[in-house]
Amino acid sequence: MKLYHAHIYPMDREPIENGWVSIQDGKITELGQGEIVPSPEDRDLAGGMLLPGFVDAHTHLGIIENGIGFEGDDCNEASDPFTPQLRAIDGINPMDRCFAEARRRGITAVLSSPGSANACGGQIAAIKTVGRRIDSMLIRTAGVKFALGENPKSVYNDRDETPITRMATAALIREGLAAARRYRSDLAAHEADPENLDAPEFDAKHEALLPLLRGECKAFFHCHRADDMFTALRIAKEFSLDPVLIHGTEGHLIADLLAPEKTGVIIGPLLCDRCKPELNHAELHNGAELHRNGVPIAICTDHPEVPLQYLPLSAAAAVKGGLPYDAALYAITLGAAKLAGIDDRVGSITPGKDADLQCYRQDPLGFLTEPEWVMIDGVMLP
Repeated sequence: MKLYHAHIYPMDREPIENGWVSIQDGKITELGQGEIVPSPEDRDLAGGMLLPGFVDAHTHLGIIENGIGFEGDDCNEASDPFTPQLRAIDGINPMDRCFAEARRRGITAVLSSPGSANACGGQIAAIKTVGRRIDSMLIRTAGVKFALGENPKSVYNDRDETPITRMATAALIREGLAAARRYRSDLAAHEADPENLDAPEFDAKHEALLPLLRGECKAFFHCHRADDMFTALRIAKEFSLDPVLIHGTEGHLIADLLAPEKTGVIIGPLLCDRCKPELNHAELHNGAELHRNGVPIAICTDHPEVPLQYLPLSAAAAVKGGLPYDAALYAITLGAAKLAGIDDRVGSITPGKDADLQCYRQDPLGFLTEPEWVMIDGVMLP
C-alpha cells in the first residue's frame, strides 16, 4: 500500500512536498517524492499533511479509568513506599473509553505509568492506543518510575510512616538500588562459581531493578522543584542510570544548569492550575526556556490530569509560551518517542518503523482540528 500526493512531515528530516509512503505488514518500508503509478489499494491524500502518530510520554491511561473513582484507580499501591516489582500492564484496562478519545485525536502511543505516591511506583508500560488485550498493545517496558518531592511526603505523612521528608524519599531509592546492585553481584558470583556459592534467594523487587541497572531501560523521576530535579540526577549518577525527568516544572529556573547534563525533561501538564506548592513556578514558557538552552523536551498531558486528547492543545500552549512551532510538534512525536525510549518503533515516518500515521487538512495543533484519519500498525481506524 502507498499513500501518495502527501505533504509529509517525517520529523527526522525536512518535510517532503508531493511525497509518498509505502507500507507493508504494518511497517513503513519506503518513502519518496514525486509521482507514482498507483495501484487500487493505494490512497491519494490530495495534498493532505501526513504526520506520525502523536506520542504522550507520561500518562496514567487505563490505570486511572475514566470517571470511576477508587474501583478504577490502580495507579498507586500506597501500602509500601518502594514497589519496583509492580507492572503497569497489570492495572491497565484497555476498555477505558479514553483510549478511543486518544485515537480520534491522533495519539497512537503512550507511556502509561504507576503513580507518584511511592518513592518507587513500579514499571512503566509503553503501549499503543488500540486493542482489547494489553499484551498485544505493549511495545515494551519503558522503565521504572521514581518520585521525589511533595507526593510521597504527603501520602506517607498522612499515615505517619516513612518517608515524610525529601531526605527519606531519596534514601529509600538509594537503599533499593544498592540492594539490587548487591543482588546482581551475588547472582554473578553464583554463576561464576555455582558449586561453591549459592544463588541469592529470589527477590521480586531486586529482579525488577536489574534491567534498570544494566541500562536496558530508563529511570523516570517525577520531580517538579529544581532541587528535586538535581536529586534525581545525583541518584542517577551514583547508580549509572539513564534518567528522564517528568514534569520539570521549575526547569525554566535552571535551564542553563540542566543543559550540560544532557537529560531530557517531559514537561506538563500545561493546561492546569497551580494546585499545590510545587507548582508555584509553573509557567507556559518552561518548554521554550528549556529548548532555548538545548535541553531535550517532550510534552505530556499526565492524563487524566489533562485529558489525553488535549495533547496537541498542550503543545499549542507551549507555542504560546514561546516554544517554536516545529519544536512543539517534535515534542509530541519523535522527541517524545526518544525520551520514552521507543523511537526505534514510533515517532517519525521512517522506513522500518511502525506505520502509525495520521492525515490533516488543517493545523495539527489547532483546537478545532481532528485528523482526517488515523492509522496504527498499518490499519486504518474506524
